[in-house]
Amino acid sequence: MTPFHRQSGSLHCNDLSLSSLAEQFGTPLYVYNRTAIETAWQEFSDALQDRKHLICYAVKANSNLAVLDTLARLGSGFDIVSLGELKRVLAAGGKPEKIVFSGVGKTTQEMESALEVGIRCFNVESDSELSRLADVAAAHGTVAPVSLRINPDVDAKTHPYISTGLKENKFGISMADAMDCYRRGAESNHLALRGIDCHIGSQLMHLEPYADAVKLLVEMVDRLSAEGIHLSHIDVGGGQGIQYSAHDSTLDITSWAQCVKDAVGQRPLEIMVEPGRYIVGQAGVLLTRVEYLKSNEGRHFAVVDAAMNDLIRPALYDAWQAIETVETLDREPRLYDVVGPVCESADFLGKQRTLAIAEHDLLCVRSAGAYAFVMSSNYNTRPRAAEVMVDGDSAHLARAREQATDLFADEFLLP
Repeated sequence: MTPFHRQSGSLHCNDLSLSSLAEQFGTPLYVYNRTAIETAWQEFSDALQDRKHLICYAVKANSNLAVLDTLARLGSGFDIVSLGELKRVLAAGGKPEKIVFSGVGKTTQEMESALEVGIRCFNVESDSELSRLADVAAAHGTVAPVSLRINPDVDAKTHPYISTGLKENKFGISMADAMDCYRRGAESNHLALRGIDCHIGSQLMHLEPYADAVKLLVEMVDRLSAEGIHLSHIDVGGGQGIQYSAHDSTLDITSWAQCVKDAVGQRPLEIMVEPGRYIVGQAGVLLTRVEYLKSNEGRHFAVVDAAMNDLIRPALYDAWQAIETVETLDREPRLYDVVGPVCESADFLGKQRTLAIAEHDLLCVRSAGAYAFVMSSNYNTRPRAAEVMVDGDSAHLARAREQATDLFADEFLLP
């Protein structure tokens, strides 16, 4: 059974109808399926079970505490990119020794906090960051565990905004500079070189870019070993793609894992992976209600109560996500642009969608578990949506809907 399926024409999450959840919690509403999250995580665990490994969920994909709690109970590690994400993971029960800290702009405060709690590793992304981390560790009389994130200049063949492994991207250290960075790191008394890391992009559907990138990393591991610099892990990043439309394929995780294992070979390296979208993407939906139907000279619009501030992916990436009615009703279908109330022409959830709808109908936006609520904002002073986690036959409020007064509670009038 899929995470969201129809029973008697009505969309359900497990045995709970989405209509009943919208009635109980209001709209816009994000709904997540706990079983789907656990199942996706388990795919990685099963595929890598014959090798020492650590699955570090990419918190940036969806940082709700209920999601992090679900994964922490499975024994997951976590890939973080900010102090806020570190605090979220710890609040949800994540273990510091299973946390890797990525990101190009770590501040001194973030380094200090991560060292204090004892994280697994820093994924260092520049020579300047390596020097600062050594200074911070020295000032605190400790040793920082380090992995260098390499930019292998591999084309992931994905959207340019989510490509991260090309030389024109801001991420990682170039292949040409990496050896010298490792040598400098090895000379420091306050850095412990643990691994090598790369992340070439998101929403990847093909194995070849992974194979190319991992082979380049493995070659560098061998060169470092020949110089007496021995690493204990290889972090192959995340980016595994999911299906947004019927035309999309989904990356097969068993094949992906075999590709990585073949590239690593018999080297005694722990394999680390940082999946985000694949774990939570298809485990979530966004529910929104039709407020008005209108037409402008033959162009038809369904104005809904969700907007680009709730789900920015269509406006930001021109992303396509399936939109369907929650209830199957006998109406005449028509092509609609599904748009929100925000005062921007870019405020749309989907264009030219065939829908049989009337005002007040409930719509479901699929594959909204990743890079959805977590990227939402309060533009137009719009409170952010509520989030619900469905666990079996129960629905748990994972985040309460904001109130308008919450949005300016920390602002002040002039004296």
